[in-house]
Amino acid sequence: MSDKSYVIDQMISAKSIAARIEELAVEIEQEFSDTDKLIVVGLLRGSFVFIADLVREINLPIEVDFLEVSSYGDGMESSREVRILKDLRGTIENRDVLIVEDIVDTGHTMKNVTQHILRRQPARMKTIALLDKPSRREVEIKTDFLGFEIPDEFVVGYGIDFAQRNRNLPFIGKVRFT
Repeated sequence: MSDKSYVIDQMISAKSIAARIEELAVEIEQEFSDTDKLIVVGLLRGSFVFIADLVREINLPIEVDFLEVSSYGDGMESSREVRILKDLRGTIENRDVLIVEDIVDTGHTMKNVTQHILRRQPARMKTIALLDKPSRREVEIKTDFLGFEIPDEFVVGYGIDFAQRNRNLPFIGKVRFT
């Protein structure tokens, strides 16, 4: 972690996040209303809080699996090199898949992950992100479901970290260096 000290200003409250997740769950239920089972794939580690709250709100048969990908390390900027550190345990061929991401920034991670999943030939694949920073986009990618669009700020909380800290905050906060 940087030697700089910082403060965290609340950007999106826990209450706003919970309300939006309820809305997103309804949209997902409508999209996948004909599924026999939805495989929800969380991208570790940042999405773990989001995925836990999201799957509890979705009234469909669900299986949960995880991919662990890395493009940040302990820094504040994406390296643009996406590495898969942990792959799926289950099969997704001919299954309905929802990829859950914490934040879409440059788009490199989401693009690489969707390509990785599509090679496994799911019946249908959709994506969801809690946060999106479209001003930072470097590759063409758009999520199917979105929690909140945010400006180009470095954020933490609700599973999102800065050098493995602040994941436990119940809100999304903007990091301000002092």
